[in-house]
Amino acid sequence: MATAIPLASSNQTMSPHVVVASAKIARFEGISTARIDSRRATAIVYCEANFGDIDGKTANGLVRHSEKYDILSVIDSEKAGLDAGVVLGDVPNGIPIYRDLTDALGHADHMPSFFIFGMAPSSGLMSAPQRQVVLNAINLGLNIVNGLHEFLNDDPEFAAASAANNVTILDVRKPRDKKDLRLFSGRIADVTCPRIAVLGTDCAIGKRTTATVLARALNDRGIKAVMIGTGQTGLIQGARYGIALDAVPSQFCSGELEATIIEAFENENPDVIIIEGQGALSHPAYSTSSFILRGSCPDGVVLQHAPSRENRCDFERMPMPTPAREINLIETFSDTKVIGVTINHENMSDAEIDTAIERYESELCIPATDALSRSPERLVEMILSAFPILREKLVTRVQ
Repeated sequence: MATAIPLASSNQTMSPHVVVASAKIARFEGISTARIDSRRATAIVYCEANFGDIDGKTANGLVRHSEKYDILSVIDSEKAGLDAGVVLGDVPNGIPIYRDLTDALGHADHMPSFFIFGMAPSSGLMSAPQRQVVLNAINLGLNIVNGLHEFLNDDPEFAAASAANNVTILDVRKPRDKKDLRLFSGRIADVTCPRIAVLGTDCAIGKRTTATVLARALNDRGIKAVMIGTGQTGLIQGARYGIALDAVPSQFCSGELEATIIEAFENENPDVIIIEGQGALSHPAYSTSSFILRGSCPDGVVLQHAPSRENRCDFERMPMPTPAREINLIETFSDTKVIGVTINHENMSDAEIDTAIERYESELCIPATDALSRSPERLVEMILSAFPILREKLVTRVQ
C-alpha cells in the first residue's frame, strides 16, 4: 500500500491518487487555478456512477447546456470512454467521460479552473469517499462548485484545505443572510409581461431542460425571454436570475422568488419570463412547487410529464399521477391555466412519443410536444397560441 505524502503547505496529507495527478500538472505552467474567469471558465464535472441517471441531473444539465462553464469532461468510471452526449441519448457532443480525475487531467489541454460536483442525491449530502475526491481536487488547486445542501465553506476540513491551496469554494445553494431575505409584497402585479412556469408531475423529470429549451427557442424567434432558475443546476449553468429555492426558509420563499422576477423584469424589459419548476405540486416530499405558484403568480403553466414512469423517483410505492390530475390540482391551487404538456421521453421509442403526444392533445385539449426530440418550434407555437400578444409583438418587429 502506498504511503500518503504530507503537503508542504499544511498539516493535511495527499493521497497517492493526488500525487499521480500532481505530476501531470507540471505541463500547465503559468496558469493560475485560483484565478476565476466567470465569463467562460473551464470545468471538469464529477458524476461517479450517476452520469445519465436521475441523481446525476446536475452533470446531465451542464453537458446539455452551460452558459458559465466550458465543460471539458465528465468523471464516471462506469461510463469511461463514452461520449457524454451519446450517454444522454443526444447527438455526440465531444465531451469525453473519464475514469477519474487523474485520467481527466491527463487528457486536458490546460489546467481547468473548476471541479464541479455534478450529483444531486436526495440526501443533499456527500458520502465519505466523495468528500475525499473533492478534497483531492482542492489539493490540486481546483476551485470547487458545490450544489449540495451542505455548505463546504462552513466545514472546517474543506475551509482549511481551501485556504491552504488558495482556491475558492462556491456553495451555490447557500441563501443570503436572513436579515436580507425578502417577504412577498404583491409587487409581482407590476410585472406586466407574461410569466410562464414549467412545472411537472415528479422531480427530476426535465422541467429545467424544457424551460431552457423554451427560453432559447423564444429568443431565437425574436421574442425576448428571461429564464428564472429555482435550483442549483440552473444557477451553475449560468442563469442570470434565480435562487436555490429549496434552501430558503419557507417564510421567505415566495418573497425571494417574487423579488427575483421583479429584478429580471426591471433590468431586462423582457417580452416573457420563464420560471423553472421544482418537484411537483402533488408530491408530498416537496413544497417548492407551491412556492413557485405563489411567488410567481404565473399567467400560464407548461406541465412536464414522463409517460413511461410508473412510480415517483425514489418512492417505489408512490404511483405517478396522470397529467389530467396534476393539471386539475395546479388550476385549483392557483389562479392560472395549464397551456401545454411536454414529455420526458425516457424509455420511450419515437413511435411511443408520437402516440403520447396525440393522446394528451386529444384528452386534455391543449398542445403537447417533446422539447428534446421534437422541433422547438412546437414549443414556441404553444406559447404564441396561449399569449397572442407575443405573436403580435413578433409580427410588429418583422414589419
